[in-house]
Amino acid sequence: MHTLLVLIIEGLVQGAIYAALALALVLIWRATKVINFAQGAMAMVTTYVALFVIQLGLSYWAAFAIALAFGFLLGAVVERVLVRPVESASPFNVVILTLGLYLFLEAVVPMIFGGSIRSFPPAFAITGIEVGKVQVPLSGFDLFTFGSVLVVVLLLAALFQRTNLGLRMRASAFSPEVARLLGIRVGRMLTTGWALAAVLGALAGILIAPTLLLQPTYMDEVFIFGFTGAIVGGLDSPWGSVVGGLLMGLVLTFVGYVSPDLETLAGLAILTAILMVRPQGLFSGHRERRV
Repeated sequence: MHTLLVLIIEGLVQGAIYAALALALVLIWRATKVINFAQGAMAMVTTYVALFVIQLGLSYWAAFAIALAFGFLLGAVVERVLVRPVESASPFNVVILTLGLYLFLEAVVPMIFGGSIRSFPPAFAITGIEVGKVQVPLSGFDLFTFGSVLVVVLLLAALFQRTNLGLRMRASAFSPEVARLLGIRVGRMLTTGWALAAVLGALAGILIAPTLLLQPTYMDEVFIFGFTGAIVGGLDSPWGSVVGGLLMGLVLTFVGYVSPDLETLAGLAILTAILMVRPQGLFSGHRERRV
């Protein structure tokens, strides 16, 4: 029973990180109908920025805030400088562009920060919490990870459902032509969407870094699992992507308990099965999307 509880907690924590990355992919998909294959590499860059800030002597929380801000800026620059000139062309142009950006970032980061493998400090202790004389298999860092993702998801839900900015972003994604006629600056809304997606990716990169060794390719596998979670939940369903990410975390944790070498194979098997049986995802219907 104790082992089962440990696996469930670990799966939910890992799944929260996959959910953040999956939601980032869904935000861009709903706006542009393309997958940003550089999302993981962009998250990797922001994590290196955070580590650089920590090595300068600043606190973890300063590095955390600077990394998220840098992610926001990076997402905005990528959309404005790279994606905007080709957004009216075929979506494949943007896909190829993001693949090129992925290769570029993984090549340039070792030139700037070095290619050596490094460790990243956690915000809190990674040992279990003691309640009385019982040690609960839930660390302070686990609570911080799950809580951070939950807060960000709720803030985004409030943004899109309760604010004028969110409504303008949804209108721009759903029908850009009508949105322009209503006086909405669609280009600015798309830039904001890419920036928010990059913040989610940056959050995922920082939260997963303490459990992995930091290197230019450390986000590649995380991106694959996050992408699979987005496919499982449905690319048109933000809440579905969150659930899909959590499911991926649980499934891969149990598979990893049997054999860590099977995790990647299990992720590929889940992705293949979903694409064959229900390509629109578990939580996305065939009906027309509504604003």
